[in-house]
Amino acid sequence: MLARRFLYVIAALIMVVLAIGLTWTLAQDRLMRMAFVPSGAFAPMPDSTAPDYARPASWLARPGLPDDPSRWLPPGVPANPAPQAEVFYIPPTTYMDRDRWNAPIDDKAANDRLILFARSQASAFATVGEVWAPRYRQATFGAFLAATDPRSAQAIDFAYRDVARAFDAFLAAAPAGRPIILAGHSQGSLHLLRLLREKVAGTPAAKRIVAIYAVGWPISLTADMPALGFPACRTAQQARCIVSWQSYAEPSDPRLVNAYFDASRGYAGIPRKDTAMLCVNPLTGVEGGAAPAAANRGALVPRADLSGVEITPGLVPARCTQQGLLSIGPEPAGFGNYVLPGNNYHVFDYALFWANIRGDVAERLKAFRAP
Repeated sequence: MLARRFLYVIAALIMVVLAIGLTWTLAQDRLMRMAFVPSGAFAPMPDSTAPDYARPASWLARPGLPDDPSRWLPPGVPANPAPQAEVFYIPPTTYMDRDRWNAPIDDKAANDRLILFARSQASAFATVGEVWAPRYRQATFGAFLAATDPRSAQAIDFAYRDVARAFDAFLAAAPAGRPIILAGHSQGSLHLLRLLREKVAGTPAAKRIVAIYAVGWPISLTADMPALGFPACRTAQQARCIVSWQSYAEPSDPRLVNAYFDASRGYAGIPRKDTAMLCVNPLTGVEGGAAPAAANRGALVPRADLSGVEITPGLVPARCTQQGLLSIGPEPAGFGNYVLPGNNYHVFDYALFWANIRGDVAERLKAFRAP
């Protein structure tokens, strides 16, 4: 009798846990929107708040900037050689508040996060080039949870105007003729794709592009790629091409990305729904395919208090799925507190493959310089 009661209690507890899990699964999207999407009207920030890209203070990273976070290196990694290229890197979203649609340039929390991202992302490119990374009045995180809201589009467009001005300043200041690497993550990659269409394609700058790393943003192979002016990177020795991936552990649930993707039209003017996304495997530098964890030369694993990192080889594998997501296998240790819903390792798209990215950009620059 006691055993039967015990089984009833266990069964009841299982039902409660399942009910809580189901409620969270069904409600998490709505709860996230409530927590992060601004409720007020979009209002453009005054011109007086715009960054002046003639001033070093308007840059997160650039040549000659003291305490440039892009020059950071993990323990045991040798110092960078002399730069051979110029890198224009657009940081991801770091403003999380819902009090306004665009971030003030001087927001301390957002700027502290920018430094962390520059260290874990832009540093991979500093091996071969001088990194230029603009501060900009980025759209808040909640803007990307409300993809069909016109206020979201206004906030993203407002942020892009800063990025476009920064790119103009970069081209004017960078040494003439030197090869250019374009890189971004998340919101930064979204702006980077617009730069390709509006300020690179058909211009003299296009001939200087080594590669485009538009990581952490979905790119449709059929609805977007034909309008970008550059092909996907199909081999590791290919230059003048686009690299992109989005990292998920298993079991994955990409519903937040799919909601945006399925509701939108691509740059080529056709719906993205039911199309595959670009996935260039960061462990191989090849579009599609799979690679074992042994091919991972080193991931940046954050310490619990974010005071530093350890570089760990062989941590995760990488496999491009049929949909175009990048599967990293079971959840790796060391990242749990910062994983997004659906086992989305978006925050660590660069960190998981840092050493491989470092090698990848060197190979593509070599191919670009080859006669």
